[in-house]
Amino acid sequence: MASYYSNNPKFYVGIDCIIFGFEKGRLSLLLLQRNFEPAKGQWSLMGGFVQENESADDAAKRVLYELTGLKDVYMEHIGAYGEIHRDPGERVISLAYYALININEYDRELVQQHNAHWIDVEELPNLIFDHNQMVEKARTIMKEKASSAPIGFNLLPELFTLTQLQSLYEAIYGESMDKRNFRKRIADMGFIEKTDKIDKTGSKRGASLYKFNDKAYRKAPKFKL
Repeated sequence: MASYYSNNPKFYVGIDCIIFGFEKGRLSLLLLQRNFEPAKGQWSLMGGFVQENESADDAAKRVLYELTGLKDVYMEHIGAYGEIHRDPGERVISLAYYALININEYDRELVQQHNAHWIDVEELPNLIFDHNQMVEKARTIMKEKASSAPIGFNLLPELFTLTQLQSLYEAIYGESMDKRNFRKRIADMGFIEKTDKIDKTGSKRGASLYKFNDKAYRKAPKFKL
């Protein structure tokens, strides 16, 4: 039995995190400029390696926490990348995950230490290795899932306006939406609740603030947008 394993090669198992945030109507990606070789100085996703004492999912959560200081974040595994020469440093098979975070809650000091920056998804630079391919797949999966599950609310603060909500989904889908139709669909969802609070940052009159009621959604988990 031992020889069956020892006679086969060993590889590094990498983790790459595609971290999305949303602010001022724009969907952004948290990227870092590598401070080590190979590809020093180039743009990269946040990554690391699976350690002996952790699962792949736990490794992804650790990598995310080390960059943002956040736990209990929405994450989803999107695939494995194993081309032979994808990483010129070593033979690495990478497991890619995407995460959706509230851009107002991450640890800015940690991000600065990693030389990471928020970049508009519509203006992404060339990334190292196959990272652009990972990002494109993550965006495709996110678009598909955002239409049938309320994952987009992970990108918003606890209280939000309907204008913020619409601009979020326009950013996710990359297209404008009719305001009247959008608000009609929102009104049909019993788990998006209007609060008694007002956001006056946009005008003197202000706009009503809403919240996502997870408990109500779980009772009737139907979402279509």
